[in-house]
Amino acid sequence: MANDATKVTVGKPKVGGSIYRAPLGTTLPTDATTALDAAFKCLGYVSEDGVTNNNSPETENIKAWGGDTVLNVLTSKEDTFGFTLLEAMNIDVLKTVYGEDNVTGTLADGITIKANASAMEQASYVIEMIYNDNVLKRVVVPAASVSEVGEITYADGEAVGYETTLACVPDATGNTHYEYLVKA
Repeated sequence: MANDATKVTVGKPKVGGSIYRAPLGTTLPTDATTALDAAFKCLGYVSEDGVTNNNSPETENIKAWGGDTVLNVLTSKEDTFGFTLLEAMNIDVLKTVYGEDNVTGTLADGITIKANASAMEQASYVIEMIYNDNVLKRVVVPAASVSEVGEITYADGEAVGYETTLACVPDATGNTHYEYLVKA
């Protein structure tokens, strides 16, 4: 087998939206092309940094007397996704960042946001992108909650954004996310 430069790609956001959120229990897609359930709400533009996924196992080496490593044990495997949501006036973005019950109203009538220590509810997420050569990629996160929101900056010449980290939890089969690819 030789190297194949045609398999090298970048991940571009899908036109019309790339990150979607829905309540737990919403029907999840099981491929890269099936239309999303209407319960999925688009979270709008994401910063030019795109989406990051930290899916690294942590292990511990067990050593025998004399120093030989005789076993490598998985101690944890966190799965997180990070991105910065740029639509600071999108009600679905605000509900993602502050919690469903902490955001009420509409932009036309007035939005109220309550910042508090209430636990963040879990939701399902879908991240859609396009690889080179028109290959569609869909990441489906069955259950995750916002575990971190970075500093929010309000300044001239800088978009207000919500740097968001999702912490994924395993579904009934032990998977924290699924990835689907297909050539369109």
